[in-house]
Amino acid sequence: MADQDRTPQYKENSLSLIGAVALGTGVMIGAGIFALTGQMAEMTGRLFPLAFLAAAVIVSFSAYSYVKMSNTFPSAGGIGMYLQKAYGPTLPTAFHALLMYFSMVIAQSFLARTFGSYTLELFDLGDRSLFVPLLGVGLLLTAFLINLSANRLIEGVASVLGFIKIGGIIVFGIVGVFIADSIEMGSGNDAPTPTITGFLGATALGILAFKGFTTITNSGSEL
Repeated sequence: MADQDRTPQYKENSLSLIGAVALGTGVMIGAGIFALTGQMAEMTGRLFPLAFLAAAVIVSFSAYSYVKMSNTFPSAGGIGMYLQKAYGPTLPTAFHALLMYFSMVIAQSFLARTFGSYTLELFDLGDRSLFVPLLGVGLLLTAFLINLSANRLIEGVASVLGFIKIGGIIVFGIVGVFIADSIEMGSGNDAPTPTITGFLGATALGILAFKGFTTITNSGSEL
């Protein structure tokens, strides 16, 4: 086993452009629309659209840098490789790479719990404190098993789910435009008063919502 080659092997063109875009947009739709929208609106009130716009502007600089770096150094290393190119094998490289890793773990955990909460809305189970994390763990295990498979399967699953989510959002929007005026909606809580702290916090959550482009970047060796 001592002479076993442990060098990662990435097959070029094993992932198509459409598949990579589906992976990235799937993450952004899942986080930005399904999970974080309500939380951001609760923190900002009527300034919610501006918080999303501010997050998009901030992320655009990082996305542009990622594009340039991935063109120059196409790799599966992602941000870890970029940091190494910028700062070398130093402590800041390791520290910031770990921060990126932990942020992805937190984002996936957040999305998994959101999935559990949404799923349980279909059932009347009373106390849901145990079922939410169980469903979240089940989703993470399913995603892990899919990620162990070939890129073509990952690409296919991501593409199908991406089209379903985009199609569902389009249908929901069109129906909402036609019936919005005929529905009376009320809320038990008053809209929060916008504050600088709330706006900055919502913008930070919005940045998390746009993290899908990091998933695309990590596919550099396979595109």
